[in-house]
Parts: sequence; structure tokens; C-alpha cells
Amino acid sequence: MTTYSFAPIATARTPFTDKFGIPRQPRLVDAPGRILLHPPYDRAEAFAGLEGFSHVWLLWVCHADCLTAGWKPTVRPPRLGGRRTVGVFASRAPYRPNPIGLSAVAQHGLAADADGLALHVSGVDLLDGTPVLDIKPYVPYADAIAEAAGGFAHAEPARRFHVRITDAAAEAIAARDPDHQLRLRRLIEQVIAQDPRPGYMDRYPERNAFALRLYDCDIRWQVDGETALVTECICSALAASSHKS
Repeated sequence: MTTYSFAPIATARTPFTDKFGIPRQPRLVDAPGRILLHPPYDRAEAFAGLEGFSHVWLLWVCHADCLTAGWKPTVRPPRLGGRRTVGVFASRAPYRPNPIGLSAVAQHGLAADADGLALHVSGVDLLDGTPVLDIKPYVPYADAIAEAAGGFAHAEPARRFHVRITDAAAEAIAARDPDHQLRLRRLIEQVIAQDPRPGYMDRYPERNAFALRLYDCDIRWQVDGETALVTECICSALAASSHKS
């Protein structure tokens, strides 16, 4: 059997520095990202004409434990509560024969900074550091199929939680993101509202305290019925700054 080898053209820089909390599909959360291009692909002329397209497809590699975990013929999608089994090819589970992902995201143009040339995007569902294999324009007339059936994922999942934030946590969030460049508070609210917990968590009603990581911040939150209360936001950048002072 013929095999193929591909080298990444870019690396995704995203707020999701831990797998827990990553949206299960793109554009469910307005998460910003940068697709940092590798040489020799970091050339503006390679993107000439892209400004006319609002969205792009990102083709990427699930690079964390997917590469070593192997594939599974059947999986239990979170959308089905982690109980029902479907075939891996009837799902978007990461444990595939080839751990390749595909995400349609909004694109906001190129910008260069100290890290290099990057395509700025939003609505990402990629772990920070994800290798990107290709970028293609999203073409509405071909890529959007109005009559398509969605199987067991026929509609966007409803927001699960009403998110509240304590005063102390809000102050820490504001201190980490004073100019709102990270969209940190909005990101926390959107990620937790989606309920990032595994689908089987209703088997453990006694567990109500959780934590997730965005950027360099540990976000701690508690569940009480349909409310999720963010109690703490502990950021290593703030700790380093405080230590220096």
C-alpha cells in the first residue's frame, strides 16, 4: 500500500492550551487564533486574493495523544452523551486511521509580528501548537449544502449553562486582559456555557467542581443546576508580574 508523508505549513496558536475546554466543533465559540506560517510558506503573495473570502478551511493534524493512541472502529460521541456507539467514520472523533482534522473558520487577514507572518482567524477548535497541513478558501456555493442531513448532529447544541463570574474572578480576568485583546472573559463564558465536560458526567452528580485552562490561566468553576459559577482565574503571567514587582 502506498504511503504519503506531509510536512506542516504552519502552526496554530490558540487560547486552548489544554484539551479540556476545546469546542467540539469550529465556530461554536468565538475563539481567536493565529495560523503562524513556516518558511518558505510565509509569503504574502501566497495569499493574494484570499481577502475576498470570509472563511477558510484548515486541514490539520491531531498531534497530542491521537498520534500514539491509534484508531478505533467505533466511538462514543459526546453529542450522544458518551453512551451510544457509532462507527468512527460516522463521527468526528480524533482517533482515526489518519488523525487529520478539518475546520471551517473565519479569516481576518495576514499580519506580521515578532513570531512571523500569520493568518488571523476566529472560531477555532484547535489545541495550541496544532500542525496545519493546508489552508483553502471556503466556497459557499460548493461547500454549503442547504439540503444536507446532519444525522445525530442535526442542529447546533444548545447552551447548557448560564455562566456567572464572582467579583474576584472578574478582577483577575480584567487584570490579565485589560485591553480585551484576548477576549478572555467572553471566551470563558462561551466555553463553559457549551459544557465542556464529558458526556457521561451525569453519572457523577456529586462532582460539581471543575477547572480548565485558557492561554496561561487556570479557570475554576462550579456547577449548580443550570448555573456555572466561575470562582477563580489564576494566570501565570500575573503571578510572574507580581513576583517581579
